[in-house]
Amino acid sequence: MAKILIVEDDMHINTMLCELLTQNGYTTASAYSGTEALLLLSQDNFALMLLDLMLPGKTGEEVLQESGNISTIVLTAKADKETTVKLLQMGADDYLAKPFDNNELLARIAVQLRRFASSDSAPNKLNFKDITLDLDGHDGYISKTKLGLSKLEFEILRLMMQYPQKVFTKNNIYESVWGGEFFGDDNTVNVHISRLRSKLNAANSNQEYIQTVWGVGFKMKE
Repeated sequence: MAKILIVEDDMHINTMLCELLTQNGYTTASAYSGTEALLLLSQDNFALMLLDLMLPGKTGEEVLQESGNISTIVLTAKADKETTVKLLQMGADDYLAKPFDNNELLARIAVQLRRFASSDSAPNKLNFKDITLDLDGHDGYISKTKLGLSKLEFEILRLMMQYPQKVFTKNNIYESVWGGEFFGDDNTVNVHISRLRSKLNAANSNQEYIQTVWGVGFKMKE
């Protein structure tokens, strides 16, 4: 049974979310400030976090940056494109504008939990050239050098290493990794590909791992 952390300072909304998720088979814990959320994250393991932005103590943005490798859906009253793209670049996996439909929230939670669930039958490592991707540890290595991948960088690299011959469009990458509809904005995917390339290059500057196929997208470079 997945355990979900609800980070929302409005007691009414927090209680409503707890009841909704409990009725649908989830275990919940509540935090009413950013500081409390980070404390709970350090003390327990959660499958997913629902995160409000307007919080006392540390802000939702600060929690997002400091929360580590936990799948996060941001609940926000700020639904403009600039804000949502920024949240995705900071590491959010999805967002939902307030007020939201309960059934849509449940569907988005199910998508995130399904994407990050590990299968017992799946191999626990992927290899390409001298990269080893540890699927259990959610990080990668070149030789013995740890790459220090963020959650989204890891998911991008896993996607591409699973199908090293395939050219992935930005649309492919966005919909597979972020799990939502592609905005048509190149910047989100480009920023994460650039950071991933920098980490690979820092571990081995003599090898090129990700190839740009101009006008199409990206693939692993043979």
